[in-house]
Amino acid sequence: MRAGRLRTGLKGWGGVGAMAFACVLAVLAALLLPAVPWHGGGGGSGHDGAADDGHGATHGSQARAAQECTDPEKQTLAPSGDDGPTIDRIRAREGEKRKLIVGVDQNSFRWGYRDPNSGGDAELEGFDIDLAHRIAKDVLGDEDAVQFKAIPTDQRVPAIQDGRVDMVVRTMTINCDRLEDVAFSAPYFRTGQQVLAPKSSKITGYDGTLAGKEICTAAGSTALSTLEQDQKDGRLAEGVDLRTTVPNQLDCLVRLQLGEVDAVVTDGALAASQAAQDPTVELKGDAFTTEYYGVAMKKDADDLVRRVNRVLEQWRADRADGWQHSYEEWLSETMDDPAKSLPPTPQYLRGS
Repeated sequence: MRAGRLRTGLKGWGGVGAMAFACVLAVLAALLLPAVPWHGGGGGSGHDGAADDGHGATHGSQARAAQECTDPEKQTLAPSGDDGPTIDRIRAREGEKRKLIVGVDQNSFRWGYRDPNSGGDAELEGFDIDLAHRIAKDVLGDEDAVQFKAIPTDQRVPAIQDGRVDMVVRTMTINCDRLEDVAFSAPYFRTGQQVLAPKSSKITGYDGTLAGKEICTAAGSTALSTLEQDQKDGRLAEGVDLRTTVPNQLDCLVRLQLGEVDAVVTDGALAASQAAQDPTVELKGDAFTTEYYGVAMKKDADDLVRRVNRVLEQWRADRADGWQHSYEEWLSETMDDPAKSLPPTPQYLRGS
């Protein structure tokens, strides 16, 4: 029996420990980070109709995006070190405000998270955080000239459009729907959707064993939009319940630990980190999509997009303190092969 009951034998960061950890993160968010308003779940209308991160779009707009957009990870601008109006505005900020403002997560283990055991101010750390520091160093000459703003999954696009952040570096998948609303850098990480469930579960992957099960996803996530589309198209197992959505992925792990859902679907890279947090859960089956993370910016921020793409080229090529170094530091313990996560050789097909 799952509903409302704790699974027994939880270890590591499971059960009460995970709920306490989530509470710590919530308190730290309120005290340490400028708040970015959250306007509700993935199905809401939000600012300029984009609060659901592009995934609450009508069937018609999704069809148009599918027709007009191919290879979304290639729809970006060629690298350049030239300055422009966006970079000039960032550099014109004075005093303590002269910082790059970056939307991030603070509860994705090994990606963007606050380690409550690190002492001091429990600074943000992880793979995405390393990249944000690298971009700040290039744009402002100081890797610490960055202001992090914690944002829920479904607020990534609105935060960019409203100008609350200069960019989002938050395990954000490049896809055609989102390209309607924001610009992306070239890919910096390869991943795919995957199922996370208790080790004791009979679920074996994204297959018929999900029939009749309740799945948790983050509102506004690629996972949710993929499952909803597969359900409409008859590719999802019969009777799967998708009603449980949460603002952030860690909340799904807590729901799983509490026995309120049967499985979680999210990016495999994030799922691997959640499995590392709780040894009683595991990845089930292989990834059933191929996706790429990118840095998201305003659609008209061409100079910043080009600059970020130059930073990414340098970061990938830097063997001492670049992509590989960050992977080994943060992800090697939770993922088995960096070659599977390397982004493809970038292609810059966007003309303007």
